[in-house]
Amino acid sequence: MRAEIQNFVTEIEKSLELLAQRLGYDTADHRLEEFNARVEDPDLWNDPAKAQKLMRERQMLVDSLAVYDGIKQELSDNVELIELGEMEEDEEVVAEAEAALTALQKTAAKKELEALLNGETDSNDAFLEIKSGAGGTEACDWASMLARMYVRWAESRGYSVELQEEQGGTEAGIKSATYQIKGHNAYGWLKSESGTHRLVRISPFGKGTRETSFAAVGAYPVIDDNIEVEVNPADIRIDTYRSSGAGGQHVNTTDSAVRITHAPTGIVVTSSVKSQHQNRDIAMKALKSRLYQMELDRRNAEVNALHEAKGDAGWGNQIRSYVLQPYQMVKDLRTNYETADTKGVLDGDLDEFMAATLAMDVAGKSRADAQADD
Repeated sequence: MRAEIQNFVTEIEKSLELLAQRLGYDTADHRLEEFNARVEDPDLWNDPAKAQKLMRERQMLVDSLAVYDGIKQELSDNVELIELGEMEEDEEVVAEAEAALTALQKTAAKKELEALLNGETDSNDAFLEIKSGAGGTEACDWASMLARMYVRWAESRGYSVELQEEQGGTEAGIKSATYQIKGHNAYGWLKSESGTHRLVRISPFGKGTRETSFAAVGAYPVIDDNIEVEVNPADIRIDTYRSSGAGGQHVNTTDSAVRITHAPTGIVVTSSVKSQHQNRDIAMKALKSRLYQMELDRRNAEVNALHEAKGDAGWGNQIRSYVLQPYQMVKDLRTNYETADTKGVLDGDLDEFMAATLAMDVAGKSRADAQADD
């Protein structure tokens, strides 16, 4: 077997090791038997919410087992084909099996990464909030660049994107924007993006000088009916106002926008792109998402999550630097992953950055460390 193909085999085996670890493969069959026994309970559907949660958990286990077993079987089959083809000097069989292993390595790496998204709300939709930080007009322009980057990333994954609120900059760009990203694992991917993002470039506003700008990104899970977040009505103030954002010729003629302020935490959420009733519902969901995320941060203070935990969007608080001048480089300061393809990143090519952070967050270890302990 050629050395290059042997490397693919080794990588697939490593992915299988981590998949087995995350799946708890040794006890998976026993857990599936328990799920099946509970599903057959005639009283299960007396509590529809509990029943649906059970069915989702069972299906996730079934799917995970199918993925693991499928990759393992395909690996074994193609290795055998290569060995057989080499014995019989059948180059066509060897070439086909090698091509299949090359494709399988990519599939295994993708499934390995998806296996890391096993938090309580990782599979949920997400609210993504972007705010300009230190840097004035430059920062507002940078915030709009980040918004474009994340929209392109989401659309490339087949997610739907809905603008919930936007406040334009005085001269250019945006002061803030909030999006709802809808799709499986949207929050699981985006949670690694929360923090301050720093841009270094030559100013596009006629200054001709190198400028440093900051913007803050926050990702929050959209809370579904299976997670209860209580909000005391006495703790919130709901204001309606006339929207000033984009949205059509009638957007400025009615007081349809909604702002909710949560007094105990100081959290302010807004929605200004739909009817007042819809905006109120969206804003309340956003508030619950923020409160839920704050509780997660309280429980896991060591995990880098929200930009609020990082301080102001300015010097010393950034998680990632985007340098366009005097050289081209995007570098994540948590994982040290970097690339010179700045155009690709700003066009939404973020998967490798997210993957590096997710791998690091497995029990606070890198993939290699996690596998070494398995």
